[in-house]
Amino acid sequence: MSITNERITGRTFLRPLYVSAYFPDQVVDKGRAILLRLCERIEAEQPSDLPALYALTHAATEEFNLLAAEFEEAGSEIETVAREVIAEDFWCVASAYGFSDADVEELIAPRDW
Repeated sequence: MSITNERITGRTFLRPLYVSAYFPDQVVDKGRAILLRLCERIEAEQPSDLPALYALTHAATEEFNLLAAEFEEAGSEIETVAREVIAEDFWCVASAYGFSDADVEELIAPRDW
């Protein structure tokens, strides 16, 4: 499925992580793919309210939880900067799809990073 939301297609997710050599691009690419899949799911399922959106973002957050191990294996980690960048991109997704009132902490509530 192709993403149609122009606010999303014009954004490079996790951009600050690509700029830093501390974060391996091949792992950041996987994080970017998680966010793109989230957008595809939102466009396909069209959640009608915040609880439905949170169900989708929580599933994506669980994928980031698994990705944390890959960061560690590559000599990196989802630390303060990465956490903030990821959270900002989750909020950007929510906002782009009309959920600007979403709580960023609730978007990523099941995180363990």
